[in-house]
Amino acid sequence: MLFDPKFEQGTLIKRYKRFLADIQLPDGSQITIHCPNTGSMRHCLFPGEKVWYSTSDNPKRKYPNTWEQAHNDVGDIIGINTGRANELAAEGIAQGVISELSGYASLRREVKYGSENSRIDLLLEDEHRPNCYIEVKSCTLLEEGQGYFPDAVTTRGQKHLRELMEMVRLGHRAVLLFVVQHSGITSVTAARHIDPDYANLLQQAAQAGVEILAYRAQLSPNSAFLAKSCPVKL
Repeated sequence: MLFDPKFEQGTLIKRYKRFLADIQLPDGSQITIHCPNTGSMRHCLFPGEKVWYSTSDNPKRKYPNTWEQAHNDVGDIIGINTGRANELAAEGIAQGVISELSGYASLRREVKYGSENSRIDLLLEDEHRPNCYIEVKSCTLLEEGQGYFPDAVTTRGQKHLRELMEMVRLGHRAVLLFVVQHSGITSVTAARHIDPDYANLLQQAAQAGVEILAYRAQLSPNSAFLAKSCPVKL
């Protein structure tokens, strides 16, 4: 995807109240921007480092600017906006980048499903094969060279794994897709040290037939796209 206009640059001062961040602009002024990330953003917050933000023309928005990307202290680019992960996944499927998910007749988003009142991120449908339910997760936690998910305890993520296992039992195809929005991450594994219940469920899901995939995003202030797959360590 191309960003038009491209993102503008600032310097991170701090993130606070979960959904807000203060940044300094090149002219020395400061603004408050929306932070579209509900996670802990562990190892993604680097005051004094570069950030990039987009601007909305919606006059009803209290904070028209949205935090999109960040630099860490060694120069990696991190995708802060978790909503971009779904867009990248859908685009990657449409363009044939995610070869494991190619060839379906249609793609729908945010479809209700499951016994726990969930919405699947992406649903692939084709009359010649079982439906494919895809849950997308944005991976940005890097520790000692390893990418991890999640960055905080996620009961919602645990629910999604149970729902995917249910879809497999019903005869459908189910996929957990990690979209890696961190240029320093080359493989993904469950963050057992943060959420052991999620790690256990991920192993159960894989054993039950849920497919676990990971694809790295190529990020810049001008564009973002899925580039290639990377290993998932279970």
